[in-house]
Amino acid sequence: MSTPIQVYEPFKAGLPKLGKYWKSLWSRRVFISEFSKSELREQHFDSVFGQLWLVINPLLLSGVYFILIVIIRGGSDGTRYVHLTATLFLFYLISNSLTGGVKSITAGQRLILNTAFPRVMLPISAVIIAVFKFVPTIFVFLIIKVVVGSEFKVEMLWAIPILLITILLALGLAITISCINVYFRDIASFLPYLTRTLLYLSPVLYEASELDPKLRVLEVVNPLFPILDSWSSALVHGQMPEISNMLQGLAWAVGIFLIGTYFFLSREREFAVRL
Repeated sequence: MSTPIQVYEPFKAGLPKLGKYWKSLWSRRVFISEFSKSELREQHFDSVFGQLWLVINPLLLSGVYFILIVIIRGGSDGTRYVHLTATLFLFYLISNSLTGGVKSITAGQRLILNTAFPRVMLPISAVIIAVFKFVPTIFVFLIIKVVVGSEFKVEMLWAIPILLITILLALGLAITISCINVYFRDIASFLPYLTRTLLYLSPVLYEASELDPKLRVLEVVNPLFPILDSWSSALVHGQMPEISNMLQGLAWAVGIFLIGTYFFLSREREFAVRL
């Protein structure tokens, strides 16, 4: 039996055949699911204490931030805490996607060097893991809403399309940053400062209506701003989000996803050399 010959060709930036690529990606959906579950088990997500920590950590942070708001403002109410908790949980979905996505390619070095598969599977798995971590926080938020006495309205169902937009944005960010990290490894060290800055520039510690008119530019340049504002409108206040905010958030999500995916797919054949 003859030994197969592997031919290495010079790298040339460009998109692969997308039909064949997506078909190959879809055929590995079971692997993506199992790979994500294995990562969750490694992080002890399958244990009671592992799942409790996913909830306790953002709850403690929301408590600290709430105390800070009370100290600065001299007073607050239950609605403020509901807003803080709801937006912080959603922000953590994006933050966890970035944290998991940034090293998804470099951490999968051995897999990339020894196996042929669509590399975009790795940042996709990171986002799936972030979504799994987000799910328990939804139930905690609903309990908090009941305890505080906040009213439940049918307009809260607007949270479903907002969540889908958020997942698309998180996926685009994870794909983009995973590719950038292959070329600039220091971005992983810079990421905690970036996420913390995004937290302060987003309507989490404050509501969008309270923003100083001089800082309204944040509504335009921050992709998280319209999404978090719409999320708060639906879940906290039981109001239909502004269509302009929904469209703006969708535009950010689609734009980042398309640009990041193009950049990723056009460079992924070079990853093995860079790693």
